[in-house]
Amino acid sequence: MIPQTNRPCTAFANEKIIATGDIQEVALKVKNFLNDHKANILIFDDATSAQIELDLRGTMDAVTRRLEKVLEPEEKKSGPGRPKLGVVSKEVTLLPQHWEWLALQPGGASVTLRKLIEEAKKKNAHKDQLRQAQEATYKFMHAMAGDLPDYEEALRALYAGDEKKFEKMIAAWPGDIKKHTAKLAQSAF
Repeated sequence: MIPQTNRPCTAFANEKIIATGDIQEVALKVKNFLNDHKANILIFDDATSAQIELDLRGTMDAVTRRLEKVLEPEEKKSGPGRPKLGVVSKEVTLLPQHWEWLALQPGGASVTLRKLIEEAKKKNAHKDQLRQAQEATYKFMHAMAGDLPDYEEALRALYAGDEKKFEKMIAAWPGDIKKHTAKLAQSAF
């Protein structure tokens, strides 16, 4: 994944954390690290554990320029919709009876769908947070701990919500991997 925002991330060289922070500072620290070491580097978005791919070729200035270009906000395009609200048009597929019901609602289909989505977001906020924490923890574990002892049991404990067993299963893992996994999993329990 190429970073689209400057969210916090963490870089690993094998089992060790070598940098944390926003993507620009991590990129520069990784670039410096690679000048002195030969290592496999993995960079993870701290919120989702999506892996971030960076082009670290060339000088520090070249790396910084490329990164700034990727992170620049896109120019606002004028056209249909409500630009101040950030309305985006996409396709929704529903059965005919759903379209009929939506057509009868005050404000029409778009207003009703937005209201339903906001209501569902509020109602399911805790479940969504739990699921997102589990998913982020799983992605990181899969990439960094898949070959470590008790990996499968740790995953079972994560999805079962058994924090004590989870901590026990990751206890023998290398320090930085264990620490980062526990940090990610904190919201899942």
